This record gives sequence, structure tokens and C-alpha cells, in this order.
Amino acid sequence: MKIAISGYGKMGKEIEKLALGLNHTVVCVCDNENDWLINTEKLKKADVVIDFSMPQFAVINILNCFELHIPIVIGTTGWYNEIEDITAKCELLNGSLFYASNFSIGMNLFYAVNEHLAALMNSFTDYDLQIEETHHTQKLDSPSGTSITLANQIIQKLNRKSNWAKEQNNNTETLTIKSNREENITGTHTITYCSDEDTIEIKHTAHNRKGFAHGAIKAAGWIIGKNGVYTMKDMIY
Repeated sequence: MKIAISGYGKMGKEIEKLALGLNHTVVCVCDNENDWLINTEKLKKADVVIDFSMPQFAVINILNCFELHIPIVIGTTGWYNEIEDITAKCELLNGSLFYASNFSIGMNLFYAVNEHLAALMNSFTDYDLQIEETHHTQKLDSPSGTSITLANQIIQKLNRKSNWAKEQNNNTETLTIKSNREENITGTHTITYCSDEDTIEIKHTAHNRKGFAHGAIKAAGWIIGKNGVYTMKDMIY
């Protein structure tokens, strides 16, 4: 598989290392707008682009791939408010987009557990809950895209929650997401249901970035030859 990497931070470097170890070819690396311009011919040789760049560049990178007719796998978050427009552009330009807030296979299994637990807890109104996430200090978005995905899953299944917020407040319909930033933490997400009688907690801890890179490369191979917008559910389930 011929891969172009967009975004050459910690995740970009991890993807490059793993891809080369799996005997894939990295045709080019784009870390800024100018890189996209000077590497156009190299990009055209790629089977797929894997993007872990910055939220402010995500949409333009996606549109660039649509124009070049290259499938894009994107782990960058912070742009999901534009997903409807992007989906329409993807259909119009016959593009290929695979996006996820978290490419870890383990986390996507955790998503399934989260949905199931929230559905079960819908009848037990004595339990209130919150989400807590901890990431490294270099992570720019807060709360994490993964936390927002978890929160939206809960809101869909739990009638007593209708929205989420970063800070604790007195609105019982609001699900609190507490965000922490600490050195050398890859990513930890904890969902806690608490009543006067007991506490139920589910937790996912990423030990390193390899799981994210592995999932992204797997998604890259999966989307080649497909058109449309896809997520991890399409690949896993």
C-alpha cells in the first residue's frame, strides 16, 4: 500500500514507523499547506492519505483529497461541526472519507460497551454519571473527540441527559466531561455511574500510540476502492 501522511507530529511519526515495518511505502509527508502544493505529483501516486494534522487544516485536507481522488483516513478531530457539508461534498465529488475520533480497536469495542451500559442504565434514575478524560499536555482539543463521541452515545441512550458540558453545573440534564492534561499520558477515558448505594465504572487506557496507528493503517487498507463516508463501525461491525 502506498501511503501519504498528513501531519508529522507524534501520530504521524508512529504511523510512518508502523507502515514501513509492515512493508508499506510512504510516498510523501505533508506537514503544512506548502507541503501539499509541492508534493502534488507524489500525492497522486498514493493509494490513500492518513491525516493526523490540526483541526484548522482538517477540512481543507479532506477537500484536497476529494479533488485529487485519493481516499483519506482522518484521525484529526475538532471539525465535526462541518460533517454534513463534507458528506455532501464527498457525494458530489465521488470521494472517499474514513473518519474516527479514535482508531484504537480496543476503544471502539469500548464504545459498544458504553452504548450498551447507557441503555441498561436508562431505567435506573438513581445513578448520575460523568466522563473523565486524561491526555498528554500537547493535545490541543479539550474535551477530546473520543470523550465527545462517548458523551453523544450516552445522550442517545439515556433519556435523562440531553447535552454535555466541560464544566460541572446544576443542570441535571447536562452530562459533565472533565478534562485533564498531564505529561506522558497517551489517553485514558473513564465513565462513572454513581448512586447513594454504589458506583459503576468503565475505563479504557491506551498504553501507547501504536494501537491508534494500527487501526488507522487497517482503515486505510479497508477504504481503498470504496466511495463514500465511513467510520470504524462500518469496518468493525
